[in-house]
Amino acid sequence: MSSADPGEEVLHRIETGGVSWITLNRPAAMNALTRDNRERVIRLLDDASADPRIRAVVLTATGKGFCAGADLRGGPSGGPSGGPSGGPAAGDRVAGDVARMIRLGAQRLITAVLDCEKPVIAAVNGTAAGIGSHLALACDLVIAAEPARFIEVFVRRGLVPDGGGAYLLPRLLGPQKAKELMFFGDAVPAAEAERLGLVNTVVPADALEATARAWADRLAQGPTRALALTKQLVNASLDGDRAAALAAEATAQEINMTTADANEGVAGFLERRTPKYLGR
Repeated sequence: MSSADPGEEVLHRIETGGVSWITLNRPAAMNALTRDNRERVIRLLDDASADPRIRAVVLTATGKGFCAGADLRGGPSGGPSGGPSGGPAAGDRVAGDVARMIRLGAQRLITAVLDCEKPVIAAVNGTAAGIGSHLALACDLVIAAEPARFIEVFVRRGLVPDGGGAYLLPRLLGPQKAKELMFFGDAVPAAEAERLGLVNTVVPADALEATARAWADRLAQGPTRALALTKQLVNASLDGDRAAALAAEATAQEINMTTADANEGVAGFLERRTPKYLGR
């Protein structure tokens, strides 16, 4: 198990069993993201993909908020659009600056979650607003504490949603409901988010960590490469046609059958025993 200085703004540890815990740790700022925070989260997600010891990831936070969005008070650490993008001040911008900031900032963060080769669980302890909401909803599984709520806060600031919001929400909710949330910017309580399909389950606040650990441990004991390929297939299926989806499925199965875990899974079935997956 690895540990981190509790004074750090993004905590990280790898627990026995191969679960990487990434914890936003700016509770006084409701875990609003600075550019440095964002870059550390991206690096940790990239590291999780490449590290065979890591077989699942939990993304969570300390205090009463999950993530309040960008740290707009942090000068160059915060972006102009609710995403922690950084860049020149408003008076110094030229055409293309904002798009570049969003592409290299908020969008990179969300893409890092979507493209992580290990399953990522969001354990949402409190308010997730703006890019913070999109950070949670980009995860493969979302567990919310009862006090949690999700807010498409951009419209309140006169902004267009960024960080993949207009990509993620219609896929989770359909276009009409996605527009409702984005047009009005109303807070969605955890129970309502579960009913809508934004989150997988809602638990009491004091059960959040234990539930996330149980889910992550279960994933970490699974066939890691098969899970990675399954994640890739599901994410890609929403963007392509049937022929492309079926071709990708066949290719993924071809690749997966070269892994030790696939052979172990078949052997376990034939031998009528529980397979022991090693993540390889």
